[in-house]
Amino acid sequence: MSSPTTGKVPFVYEGRTYETFYIVYGDLKSGKTPLVALHGGPGLSHHYMLPNKSLYEQAGIPVLFYDQIGNGASSHVKDAPNKFWRPQLFMDELDNLLNKLSITSFDLLGHSWGGMLGGHYAAERTPSGLRRLIIANAPASAALFEAGTNALLDKFPPDFVKMLRDHEKAGTTSDPEYQAGMGKFYEKHVCNMDPWPQELVQSFDAVAQDPTVYHTMFGPSEFSIVGTLTGWSVVDIVHNIRAPTLLLSAPLDEVQKEAVLPWFRGIPKIKWVEFQNSTHLAQFEEPERYIAVVRDFLEN
Repeated sequence: MSSPTTGKVPFVYEGRTYETFYIVYGDLKSGKTPLVALHGGPGLSHHYMLPNKSLYEQAGIPVLFYDQIGNGASSHVKDAPNKFWRPQLFMDELDNLLNKLSITSFDLLGHSWGGMLGGHYAAERTPSGLRRLIIANAPASAALFEAGTNALLDKFPPDFVKMLRDHEKAGTTSDPEYQAGMGKFYEKHVCNMDPWPQELVQSFDAVAQDPTVYHTMFGPSEFSIVGTLTGWSVVDIVHNIRAPTLLLSAPLDEVQKEAVLPWFRGIPKIKWVEFQNSTHLAQFEEPERYIAVVRDFLEN
């Protein structure tokens, strides 16, 4: 297999020029429809999405990863007003990347926030070049996500829940006690592996080094969305998605069933697969089945 290709493309937005870093496994001009991967966060980096490169290694499917603006190797923007950080920014960035790389037909895989973005993009912009869509572990509504994470938290011991809630009320979510507590929540509902895979650690470190995007769009907590994604929902427009869609989830995922149901109920052509032995990251927790499911959807 050839080495991946990396590069940066200019992205002009509201009169300023930024850069989007990308990495491609395979040949975008091979004749096979490329898969474009949208990472989560918001504000993670592409690294934890890299298990999807197996689609190239096993099936020759070109896979395009990139760091969304604000983190990783793309432009960091710490001086922008809060209103800058909205889904429309990231949809424009995606359109720009596809245009700059001359991609006219593509499949789209979005995980977590990336799935929110991908679903929103497909429903609102209905791109003619979108062949197939994969929404992985992503809610269709911020309120439904918040309800699910709080329901999961309430299953923990009362003293543990009180500790986390007290820190959130006091604004001390950077306290080591709170961070350790969130680590326990993540172990049960984000990634059940010990230790975490290096690619996942690398993406979480990217947020720790520059939390601008996550804190501005989401807030400091998984249990209360107070940023620019407050009130976000695509429940009323998912019926506009024309592309055949694969929906992925897991019972123990922090994105609970109620938060993904609107995708299934609203998208006309959709298949839903659950990973019983995973939480939020089947690409690490059940890699062989995950790749088989995604590959089958893309090829058949």
